[in-house]
Amino acid sequence: MYSFFDAHTHVQFAAFKTEWQEVIERARKRGVAMVNVGTQRDTSEGAIKTAEAFETGVYAAVGLHPIHTERSHHDTKELGTNEEAMDFTSRGEEFDYEVYKKLALHPKVVAIGECGLDYYRLTEETKQKQKAVLLEQMRLSKEVEKPIMIHCRDAFSDLITILKENKNILHPGIIHFFTGTVDDARELMELGFSFTFGGVVTFTRDYDAVLEYLPLDRILSETDAPYVAPVPYRGKTNEPAYVVEVVQKLAEIKKQPVENMAEQIIKNAERVFRISLPKVTTE
Repeated sequence: MYSFFDAHTHVQFAAFKTEWQEVIERARKRGVAMVNVGTQRDTSEGAIKTAEAFETGVYAAVGLHPIHTERSHHDTKELGTNEEAMDFTSRGEEFDYEVYKKLALHPKVVAIGECGLDYYRLTEETKQKQKAVLLEQMRLSKEVEKPIMIHCRDAFSDLITILKENKNILHPGIIHFFTGTVDDARELMELGFSFTFGGVVTFTRDYDAVLEYLPLDRILSETDAPYVAPVPYRGKTNEPAYVVEVVQKLAEIKKQPVENMAEQIIKNAERVFRISLPKVTTE
């Protein structure tokens, strides 16, 4: 019934505004279950509403992305083109613990995130704001006992330091779209994290060394749709159905039969997110 898992996708984003149900149905026909991940309050609420529309196989994560803690790039695929969306990215969002706690307690929510650090475009003031908001979401993750889903770009040293210094409020979960080194992976594994990989593994060998190092029980697949479609869909809008191609490539790199890789990822997702997916049964 569910043979594949997309651990990080965004079908609630504006890119799918008119066809989100069809996108999810295409994925379900390929046996794909998924977690739709929030990046701020509206997209977190949208992730929950999307999950509510399906009895099984569609879950949500709620959180505030580091780039949205203050003025940020306006991504029309994420937020659309309306005036309210434009205004949001010109000012950012203040993290409201109680609002996110209410969202986090929804039974369809399986993780807190995506949250973390993004040092691609920033000032020293931005760094401090991102760190403070990350700590708040770590506290929330610990309180509601749901794993944290981390976004990290150009900031692994600071991220690992923060996680180590705050183990008392750490509920480890996922490092999404992992781009760190083998040494980074080792330290994050010791802290209890698993790692997702997406379409980029199908068109570059940059991740082979890390994937070869990681044990099978720490690897999950993702699409990060609508971004970074895998081969053979490059140039198209990504969607959860395409996670199948990601799993096929992961299986190749790990020298595993595709069926074994897919089954292991389902087991990993069930463990990390504390869910139980319907299985195919035989008489």
